[in-house]
Amino acid sequence: MSELTGVLAVYKPAGFTSHDVVAKARRILGMKRIGHTGTLDPQVTGVLPLCLGKATRVVEYIQELPKEYVATLRLGMSSDTEDMTGTITEALEEVQVSREEVQAVLNSFQGVISQVPPMYSAVKVDGKRLYELAREGKTVERKSREVEIYEIEMTDMVWEGPYPEISFRVLCSKGTYIRTLCVDIGRALGLPGVMVKLERTMSAGISASHCLTLEQIAEHMTAGTLEAQLIPADEAIAHLPKHTVSEEKKKAALQGQRLSLRYVAPEVKQSGHFRLYDLQDVFLGIYELDESGAIAPVKVFSGA
Repeated sequence: MSELTGVLAVYKPAGFTSHDVVAKARRILGMKRIGHTGTLDPQVTGVLPLCLGKATRVVEYIQELPKEYVATLRLGMSSDTEDMTGTITEALEEVQVSREEVQAVLNSFQGVISQVPPMYSAVKVDGKRLYELAREGKTVERKSREVEIYEIEMTDMVWEGPYPEISFRVLCSKGTYIRTLCVDIGRALGLPGVMVKLERTMSAGISASHCLTLEQIAEHMTAGTLEAQLIPADEAIAHLPKHTVSEEKKKAALQGQRLSLRYVAPEVKQSGHFRLYDLQDVFLGIYELDESGAIAPVKVFSGA
């Protein structure tokens, strides 16, 4: 049996790290060449696309795409990890806030915002991951980073005992910390905040409804039907423009040679990566318009 190639949409269960999911998939599929497309914390559930075989070469392109989450934030309480896995550091006796106030603050976060990565995160500072330093009881200065919130909307607001819980949906750029967003929303309301629940509902255009559980993947593997469940690598990066190379230059393209613009249609007018196909619509790889005005290979796929 040839090595499986494509993107496998997995629904990550709670209690698993992203690396745990990869390790489990390797055992189920009997293959080593598997990469995930964006880390999820162990308690977080949801969409985790895995790239299999040659498709591992598109991981970086999939990671760049927007992600959607559904989160629940508790107002009036905070923790050292910004979620409920940590130690509670503050708990108010009483919280007073209206739905209108919450809605207004949520709306204010739409657009480009600045975030300081939480201490309990995988960001590296001086070669060491922040969560390693945090476990040693250390807090270090972190540089803020810009991320973008494309959409944010409140989906529910309920009172759990003395604390209101706000559920919201957010569509955001890669690198957005939803735990930190929850804390910042609370801060904007003048209240401590902590994330109590998080699900990634979409990643790289793949929704939770299109995902398979690890159990379903094992069943498909046993039945020999898993290949039909995979998303082809080129479909997973459909946000990249599509171009076609002439038959006479197909071999040259596959050999990684630079090509004149006149052999590619439609005309490539701007820099940036694009998908290249032959006249039979076979995906050849990822190419770009280089500084000299020629078509240059970035990653050749067909025949690779």
